[in-house]
Amino acid sequence: MTDSLRQIRAECDRESITVYQAYRPDIGVPAVRSQTFVEPFSRGRMTWIKPSFLWLMARSNWARKAGQEMVLAVRISRAGWEEALAKAVPTHADRRVFRDSEEWRRCFATAAVHVQWDPERSLRGQKLEQRSIQVGLSRHVIDDYVDEWIFGIEDRTPLVRRIHRLVQDGKTSQARTLLPPERLYSLDPALAKGIGAT
Repeated sequence: MTDSLRQIRAECDRESITVYQAYRPDIGVPAVRSQTFVEPFSRGRMTWIKPSFLWLMARSNWARKAGQEMVLAVRISRAGWEEALAKAVPTHADRRVFRDSEEWRRCFATAAVHVQWDPERSLRGQKLEQRSIQVGLSRHVIDDYVDEWIFGIEDRTPLVRRIHRLVQDGKTSQARTLLPPERLYSLDPALAKGIGAT
């Protein structure tokens, strides 16, 4: 795998980046109403955020998997996102980041944030050569995520269902026009190196 395949692509602007999560309606509905996560959302376990819309579509089977019936677009501050990345340790012993497996194990054991690179997905769910980032926020940083970083939460489930229906009907060109606009998210070189990105 080449470095160029590990890039963050996201819906973003100068202040924010949009990440996606899929939940049960009993978590998703109160989150949209409150514009942040509230009970029964748990702050006591790791939560994963993903900037790739199509990766989450493959993961949640277009919001049809049990417990993932509601797709939320969570707009968070770039400062918060980059703070998370600065604390992150990859889930694998990447030799471009660590001298050896022992150094990785020591860092990973105490990491407040995890980073994982998975194959990006096409509109029809096929794995692509490009990699898509997932960021796991542990209970040590979830309070910051929920209380400080979130600008707003939007229910994207109706859009998900509309795009999926078009894909099922073979109208992929029309479906593609409805996808959220994702572009390259530039990172400081030191930050990129720490998470194994370009």
